[in-house]
Amino acid sequence: MLIDWFTVIAQVVNFLILVWLMKRFLYAPILSAIDAREKRIAAELADAEAKQSEAQRERDEFKHKNEEFALQRKAMLSTATLEVQTERQRLLEEARKASEDLRAGQEEAMRTDFRNLGDEIMRRSRDEVFAIARKTLDDLATESLEEHMVEAFIRRCRAVGDVEKTALQAAFKTAAGPALVRSTFPLPAAQRKAIELATREVFAFEGQFQFETSPDLVSGITLSVNGYEVAWSIADYLLALKQNVGDLLSIQSPAEEQKELHPEDGANGHG
Repeated sequence: MLIDWFTVIAQVVNFLILVWLMKRFLYAPILSAIDAREKRIAAELADAEAKQSEAQRERDEFKHKNEEFALQRKAMLSTATLEVQTERQRLLEEARKASEDLRAGQEEAMRTDFRNLGDEIMRRSRDEVFAIARKTLDDLATESLEEHMVEAFIRRCRAVGDVEKTALQAAFKTAAGPALVRSTFPLPAAQRKAIELATREVFAFEGQFQFETSPDLVSGITLSVNGYEVAWSIADYLLALKQNVGDLLSIQSPAEEQKELHPEDGANGHG
């Protein structure tokens, strides 16, 4: 068989031309497209990894912020709870103190009212007794009563204690003026003489005497010199009566009675 070399060479040339054309117009674009696609896919993968990393970072940051917020919330809640407890304790303490102050004020007011009532009773009793005594003595004032008053005064002078007597004697010795004798009623000469003799005898007085009438005295006689005084008066008995009335009225206030009836209240006071 004869080979047609022209045909063979022409087919080879055609094949080479076809290969070149396919490579030029088919393979190159395909390969370029494949490379571009691979590059785009690689870029997308890199971008996806970057976004994933960013998302992970943001997730970690969000978790960290949540943990910090939880810690802050816990600290704030603890602080608020402590402040509420402190404020509650302060308000309770203020309320307790206000209650105690109110109770103390009420008790003091009750004691004051009770004392004022006792003082008013004593004052009225004293005034009434003094008024009755004055009226009675005014009605019974006679020479015999005056003589007995002078005798009682002289007995009072003779009955002074040693310390008082010494002080009175020193006062009478240093007296620059007369000894003052005051009486409720004018004293007759005989009774004045008796007082002078008793004063000179008991207190060794050598000076002069001055007699005055003092209606404000409750049936009594006083002898004074240099600020010292010896006195006898029915007022002394009235003062004793006043003391007895005072002792009678010196009873416990209602609050003190409650404390004695319930002594455990004082031991179980609010802390």
